[in-house]
Amino acid sequence: MKKQLNVGVFGAGHLGKIHLRLLNESKRYNLVGFYDPDQATSEALAKTTGYTYFDSQQALLDACEVVDIVTPTLYHHAVAKECIAQGKHIFIEKPITRTVEEAEELVQLANDKGVKGQVGHVERFNPAFKAVKESLGAPMFVESHRLAEFNPRGTDVSVVLDLMIHDIDIILSVINSTVKNISASGVAVVSETPDIANARIEFENGAVANLTASRISLKNMRKLRFFQKEAYISVDFFTKKVEVVKMKDAPAEPEEFALLLQTAEGVKKQIYFDLPTVEESNAILEELETFADAIENNSEPIVPLSHATDALRIAYKIIDCF
Repeated sequence: MKKQLNVGVFGAGHLGKIHLRLLNESKRYNLVGFYDPDQATSEALAKTTGYTYFDSQQALLDACEVVDIVTPTLYHHAVAKECIAQGKHIFIEKPITRTVEEAEELVQLANDKGVKGQVGHVERFNPAFKAVKESLGAPMFVESHRLAEFNPRGTDVSVVLDLMIHDIDIILSVINSTVKNISASGVAVVSETPDIANARIEFENGAVANLTASRISLKNMRKLRFFQKEAYISVDFFTKKVEVVKMKDAPAEPEEFALLLQTAEGVKKQIYFDLPTVEESNAILEELETFADAIENNSEPIVPLSHATDALRIAYKIIDCF
């Protein structure tokens, strides 16, 4: 049986409570407890759940080897910096930090100290994306729509940092090329920062990504569509459904009901529909447990601090266009 890692959670808000529950259930971790500056709420949570509440940041750090940072983004940098300084491995919710400079400092500090860091870009672990990841060869056009119903929680940051950054991270993970140009527009409708935004990212290899994010929609949607040579791949992150359509040279004698087309050059192609198996899983639990694997095996986490920094850098370039 694999060794359990002693983990502590910083932050006991909405998402922090989810992390606490999953870490408590996980066989990879031993949940030592949590710290949150709201003492009254924390003590009430400890009483109802049985989780141990530490009354200071240092007390929790002394008791654990891995820290799960689920505080508001404003405090990510300061908390993570202190954790790294004391040699603790860190898992941080997205976005990694408030600024690119803060993120770059954490990357350097973690490298210098030899500790692991992973960021909660949870869509990398979405079972629908995992089902088609191997089919994504070299997509040349990507279209994303991430729409959410209005929720006051999270409106302290732009919709780009709140929602679109998920798709930025996914796109950067599958398009192996440098960003060449970015154009974007955003509109603040109900809050002080943009609530709806559209961005176009152009890459050196000719690939283009068109991203739309809104937090004032009447319905929820989280879809990414990938177009590549002789294939169209659709991923619905919300319903966890996928669709793969491929084209191949038609055989000399196609089946009776085969779907065929002929190109302008006279080449006959056959269209195939593929429905990869989407295996059910808890993406948050999986991202936390793969981080334990990276620590134990001394390997790179699936979403290292550097990847999250790249996504944040692109997010701010989009925001700068507004």
